[in-house]
Amino acid sequence: MANSDLTERERRVLEAVIQSFVESAEPAGSRHISRRFGLGVSAATIRNTMSDLEHKGYLFHPHTSAGRVPSDKAYRAYVDGLMRVRPLPSGAQAKLEEKLRTSGGTIETILLRAAETLGVLTQELGIALGPSLDQTVLERLDLVRVSSDRIVLVMTLRGGAVRTVFVEVRGEIAESVLAEVAMVLNERLSGLTIAKIKGSMSSRLRDAARTPQAHEMLNIFVEEGEQLFDAALSQDAGVMLGQASVLAEQPEFASGEGMRRLMQLTETRQRLAAALRNRSTGPGITITIGSEHGDPMLGKFTVVTAEYRTDALSGVIGVIGPTRMPYEKVVSVVTHASRLVTALLD
Repeated sequence: MANSDLTERERRVLEAVIQSFVESAEPAGSRHISRRFGLGVSAATIRNTMSDLEHKGYLFHPHTSAGRVPSDKAYRAYVDGLMRVRPLPSGAQAKLEEKLRTSGGTIETILLRAAETLGVLTQELGIALGPSLDQTVLERLDLVRVSSDRIVLVMTLRGGAVRTVFVEVRGEIAESVLAEVAMVLNERLSGLTIAKIKGSMSSRLRDAARTPQAHEMLNIFVEEGEQLFDAALSQDAGVMLGQASVLAEQPEFASGEGMRRLMQLTETRQRLAAALRNRSTGPGITITIGSEHGDPMLGKFTVVTAEYRTDALSGVIGVIGPTRMPYEKVVSVVTHASRLVTALLD
């Protein structure tokens, strides 16, 4: 365990310092810890223990304060062995369920509402990562003309997601040819997963057209089909965010530098999507703290996520906030939200 090098007294003092700092955003001193938490030892003993914790890398001195604040190592020790997560109170459960069940509609609508609601309940930045769609079933394809040499391919996926991509064509295509090609695409591809389509599109579409014009157009899908599907499914990086203004009110973002970090985080969705997709998936909560991310953009943040899964769809929802975070509350809210999202998508 991350806190195996701590004595029982050090664990109790560390827990108190973390709780104090989470509540106040102010460095904790030994006298305050002694008065506030009643650990049964003197302020002098607590001060010595805090000094030992600093020597072990769990606490550090900010430049302008005599008190100490937790390090990333301290938060890791806390979430791995000290925090006590309780079930989400019934009132918060009801509020969360009400917000999510009224969202209805597509997967994206449900996930966006989940991100917004998580932000409100935790006072962090709610996040949701849309599912990887390779194992999603294609229900229907439509072709819509937008100009003489350009059409839009509209993909409707099981679960309600819709993706579009522009397709360049050679010269004007008659409506009858568009209708024939759309019919062939639906006959040969509908009902298959995206992964299976990308792996077999060429063999499924070759020699499927009844007219030379349709044959010429289908060749576009034979030659470029995989790239077209990849382009459509990568839209917007699949990241949905709650209101950043909730997070902006926290002390960590009062300075210009802190606000710059927050703006950078919310404006680089491709990078954020990559970080979320690289997280371990499976039952339970994943917590990554500060320097553990290995990405300077996330170096001052904690990310708490849980997986949602239904049929072949899976993704993550959770929150991003400063490392000074009420971990027990956040974990209980994210855990319950992931269960609700899974149930709604099932």
